[in-house]
Amino acid sequence: MDTRPSSPALKFGLYTGIAMVVEMAIALVVINRIPALESYAFERNAFFIGCFFLLTLAPVCRFLSEPVRMFSSAMTAWVIFVVGYYLAGFCFERLFDALHRGPVVLLVEGAVLYGIAAVGSWVIEMVVHACRHSISPGRRAARAAARHAR
Repeated sequence: MDTRPSSPALKFGLYTGIAMVVEMAIALVVINRIPALESYAFERNAFFIGCFFLLTLAPVCRFLSEPVRMFSSAMTAWVIFVVGYYLAGFCFERLFDALHRGPVVLLVEGAVLYGIAAVGSWVIEMVVHACRHSISPGRRAARAAARHAR
């Protein structure tokens, strides 16, 4: 029996979420367990934040012209990440205090940001469509308006 997801958005979200969890785990281990890199804390943190930012943008860029798929893919990835973040809180006891975010807050923040990205994509798509196509009444509307004017 094949249990792999068939939807491209779900599949992409699944892989992106797993990549986000792996990146977070590597970052947490490097930051907390390798003291030799402490002198390069700024560079180390900037690298991991940059990698994470690129991963969070992956569903947005992949489904830029499909807002519903963008949101579903992004939220699939984000839910997987939040579950990984929650589980990481058991290994790194002060994780939520250090980042000032619990899993629920993180889930809501991701949903809001990805929702804004999806709506923004949809609005831009509608504006581009309106600019490319003339906004003129169809034949039926024009005939009805002519009859009404008589």
